[in-house]
Amino acid sequence: LQELAGKSGYSIIEPQLNNFLRFGLYPSIIDLSERDAQIQLQELVSSYLYRDVLAYIGVKRSKMVSDLLRLLALQVGNEVSYPELGTILGLDRRTVLSYIDILEQSFVVFTLSGFSRNLRKEVSKTQKIYFYDMGVRNALLQAFAPLSLRNDVGALWENFCIVERLKKANNTGLTNNRYFWRTYDKKEIDYIEERDGILSGFEFKWNPKRSMRVPKEFLDTYPGSTVEQVDRGNYWRHLL
Repeated sequence: LQELAGKSGYSIIEPQLNNFLRFGLYPSIIDLSERDAQIQLQELVSSYLYRDVLAYIGVKRSKMVSDLLRLLALQVGNEVSYPELGTILGLDRRTVLSYIDILEQSFVVFTLSGFSRNLRKEVSKTQKIYFYDMGVRNALLQAFAPLSLRNDVGALWENFCIVERLKKANNTGLTNNRYFWRTYDKKEIDYIEERDGILSGFEFKWNPKRSMRVPKEFLDTYPGSTVEQVDRGNYWRHLL
């Protein structure tokens, strides 16, 4: 997003924001019509994911991996249970983890772990999995409907914003550790960046009218930390 704004100007971002969540940000996709974007994304998934990547890394059970990808696409924004995925797919936990590791190395997905330092009730042993490109995620599910007709906009926005935060950090040469934060009594923060011992939290809300509630336990436990809301009304300050 930052690169696109630098190349074409900020004015191109806002009118296209909905489509970025539907069709992603592959350069070859951005300027296509909706129909052509869907076709190109389906071809990209079929050729790049199911043929080139899996063949290159020597995974022979391509259907199993494609089923795994669809399950991960459905769980964006939620904590992933590897034993549950294994049960659904008929795989052991170790095999599931090895497949996900391959997908991470191929820059298809990435993981976030739970952050925990001081509170016993903090969740630290689970992970969330996100996709590097929203168009790929939606192509896996064949889900390109307008945002007004979808029930996964919150998950799309969360995934999109986290990816753009990662890109922004890489583009500016900033290094940080990345997590989500949740307690067993369901207090949570979508995304946390840790740099030089300072925690910066972010809550992602597509609708600017939905204000976040910052968990008091987090601020009390980690003095000096901040938590900001990223929504459609202010995203440019945090992502560009």
